[in-house]
Amino acid sequence: MSRVSFDSLLEAGAHFGHLKRKWNPAMAPYIFMERNGIHIIDLHKTVAMVDTAADALKQIAKSGKKILFVATKKQLKDIVAAKAQSVGMPYVIERWPGGMLTNFPTIRKAVKKMATIDKLTQDGTYSNLSKREVLQITRQRAKLDKNLGSIADLTRLPSAIFVIDVLKENIAVHEANRLGIPVFGIVDTNSCPNNIDYVIPANDDATKSVDLILDACCAAIAEGLEERKVEKIDAEAAEAQGDEDAKKATRRRTTKARAGKGADEANAIEE
Repeated sequence: MSRVSFDSLLEAGAHFGHLKRKWNPAMAPYIFMERNGIHIIDLHKTVAMVDTAADALKQIAKSGKKILFVATKKQLKDIVAAKAQSVGMPYVIERWPGGMLTNFPTIRKAVKKMATIDKLTQDGTYSNLSKREVLQITRQRAKLDKNLGSIADLTRLPSAIFVIDVLKENIAVHEANRLGIPVFGIVDTNSCPNNIDYVIPANDDATKSVDLILDACCAAIAEGLEERKVEKIDAEAAEAQGDEDAKKATRRRTTKARAGKGADEANAIEE
C-alpha cells in the first residue's frame, strides 16, 4: 500500500506547478498537462516516487545515520522543524551557511563556540566581564544558535539531505553532489531534477503539499529507527543468552572434571 494517496495529494494541491513560461524542460516527464497557463504535475508518479524515497530514507535511518532537512522558505520553516525534530534529525531553516558540507570542520568549530560560551555562564567568568562584553557575547550566542543550533548534534557529515525547493537551495544541492551525498528533493516544475537522486515531483510552495509528503517520509524514518531499536534489543538479548549458555557449559565442564577427579582418587585408594 502506498504511503500517500492520489486523492490526498490532489486535495493538498500538490499537483499545481508553476506558470508554463517558467518551466524547466527537464521536468517534462513529470508533467501531466497544462491548464490555464499552469503546468499540472502527474500525481501518479508522485505517489510512486514518494514510496521510493520513503523506503530509502527508512534504510538510512535503520542504519543509524543522519538525514539533514533543508528548507529556508518562510512558510515552510515551522513545518520542517517540527517534522525533523519528531524523528530526531538535524535541519536548516535559516540561511544556508555556505560550505556547511564542503567545509564541515569550520562549521563544527562554530557549533563548539556555543558550548564554550555556555561554559562561561556556568563557571562564573561572566561576572568578571563588563556589561558591554557580556552583551556582545550574548548576541553572538543568539546568532549562532539561530543559524546552527538545529545542527548542534550533527557531529559528522549527514548520510543524506532532504531538500524542499531544490532551486532555492541550489547551494546545498551542489555541496551534497560534490561530496557524493544522496539528495532527496521535492521538485517543482521550475526546477531541474537532474542532480537529485530521489525526485519527488510536487508543489514545493503549498504548506499542505509539503506537510503531507514530509509526513510520509518521516513516518518511514520513524519505522527505520524503531526497527533499529528492536534489532539492537534482540542482539543484546542474544548476546546475554550466549553468555549465559557459555557459563552453563563452563559449569558443566567443571562439574564433569571434578567428578572425574573424584573417581580417579577413589580408584587410587582402592589400589
